[in-house]
Amino acid sequence: MTGWQQSPATAVLILADGTRLEGRGIGAIGHAAGEVCFNTAMTGYQEVLTDPSYAGQIITFTFPHIGNVGTNDEDIETVNMAALSGVRGVVLKADITNPSNYRAAEKLDAWLKKRNIIGITGIDTRALTAQIRENGMPNGVIAHEPTGMFDDASIKAELNAFPGLEGLDLAKEVTTAQTYHWDQTGWQWDKGYGKLEDPQFHIVAIDYGAKRNILRCLADQGAKVTVVPATATAEDVLAHNPDGIFLSNGPGDPAATGKYAVPTIQKLMDTGKPVFGICLGHQLLGLALGGKTSKMHQGHHGANHPVKDLTTGKVEITSMNHGFAVDKASLPAGVTETHISLFDDTNAGLSVEGKPIFSVQYHPEASPGPRDSHYLFTRFLNHVREQKGLEKLPEHKPAAA
Repeated sequence: MTGWQQSPATAVLILADGTRLEGRGIGAIGHAAGEVCFNTAMTGYQEVLTDPSYAGQIITFTFPHIGNVGTNDEDIETVNMAALSGVRGVVLKADITNPSNYRAAEKLDAWLKKRNIIGITGIDTRALTAQIRENGMPNGVIAHEPTGMFDDASIKAELNAFPGLEGLDLAKEVTTAQTYHWDQTGWQWDKGYGKLEDPQFHIVAIDYGAKRNILRCLADQGAKVTVVPATATAEDVLAHNPDGIFLSNGPGDPAATGKYAVPTIQKLMDTGKPVFGICLGHQLLGLALGGKTSKMHQGHHGANHPVKDLTTGKVEITSMNHGFAVDKASLPAGVTETHISLFDDTNAGLSVEGKPIFSVQYHPEASPGPRDSHYLFTRFLNHVREQKGLEKLPEHKPAAA
């Protein structure tokens, strides 16, 4: 399988099985190793490339036209700006065209260079995606050299040295370095982002690789958010006297991050305060409850994944990005499966019977993706409202900030 090009190759993607794909280089010059996955989203490539959950991965976009709306300063999802290089590379079908969007501030190629992300275009992404679906997510090296003269020995050495994502704790690489407060609310047409002026609640978010729009969704519910590092202890969290605790998304192997996160989460659950987890936070909560996680064959990456909420019977289209999953058969008594993927029946949510503790595997905040699942933030804050003796809000209506 090879890429198509008429001019000499200035970029290559080499997979662990020896497959060599040649194309045209974009973005940063150099080479980087990572796990090669594919993402099926048709929009939101900037949000995808700045999602800390993709740290350690080379992203293949199945949609051919990436870069056509440019980039801007508003659609960055990582909070820790130093983690922008968490994505190891990007694989595209078509060359990047000039941006055509009123919000575009910079071309994608220049944006990638600034963030040290290596890219390759001219690749048969349909064939690569089919290979990943059949054989699983391979390790690979992406390299960009404008002269076309590649140091194959150095590239192969980097590929051989890359251990893969199993056993890797990447949350420490993308988490915030210090505690901070968040009060920015969601984006509105012709207004941009807002600011929460009169918070009703206080949520502490443990940052395993949090996305900005998650924090905005919490602020939209009237919550001031205090964000703490992934390594924060239960005592660190409780010192802020939160009304509820949020466990964020993030990259890497949950079992590795769980070595220090699980004891903290278990202590926090014992307080009786509401707990809500997303993605890696969901997996860590599953581990803290006695469940197990495992590596997936091809993972779930995209903004078109159907999920069924077993508590309501509602089917929603969701945004997903994960290569590990909670083993539903490992969930102990007292823990209920609340959501399932309609693609492969894997676990997509859980709750603790009789306690205000729940989580989902997917990304209800979207960015990119549909907004079908925003109700989960209302569900979380309704647990807080109930504990404070306040009236609950309807789940499927937006809350006023």
